[in-house]
Amino acid sequence: MRRMPEAATDQPAPTTRTKRVDVWTDGSCDTASGHGGWAYLLRYGRHSATASGYEANTTNNRMELTAAVRALEALREPCRVRLVTDSQYLKKAFTDGWLAKWQRNGWRTASKAPVKNRDLWERLLELEQRHEVSWAWTRGHAGQPENEEVDRLALAARVNRRGTAG
Repeated sequence: MRRMPEAATDQPAPTTRTKRVDVWTDGSCDTASGHGGWAYLLRYGRHSATASGYEANTTNNRMELTAAVRALEALREPCRVRLVTDSQYLKKAFTDGWLAKWQRNGWRTASKAPVKNRDLWERLLELEQRHEVSWAWTRGHAGQPENEEVDRLALAARVNRRGTAG
């Protein structure tokens, strides 16, 4: 049973001079075929960047987590990040203490089942040590422009079976 460290020793700690980046993420999956897509939008001041990708044999939750992982990995230096997702699963794992409980329980849920997507959760915990992340939720398909954009990108990646970077 491996627990994530309390503090990373090989990464600089975020400071008040650290860049503030807003991130929107989304995942998409066709449950019948298992084709999935993920996307993110990064915004720093007037600058923005998007990327998306495709995965076969996946789930919607896995695509939601992958989008967050890829977005945080895209940041070249430690940043203060506000990550906005329409996934309660992703947000609440961090804000409601689910991850801490899963780790204390040996990566098992309250029903003693193994936690799904453990590899992605562990990667997100590592990335959260590098960046100062605040997690926010927005309702999907409710007209929020950035959420609508990443939704379109994730769907296009899934349908076209390829991603983009921009």
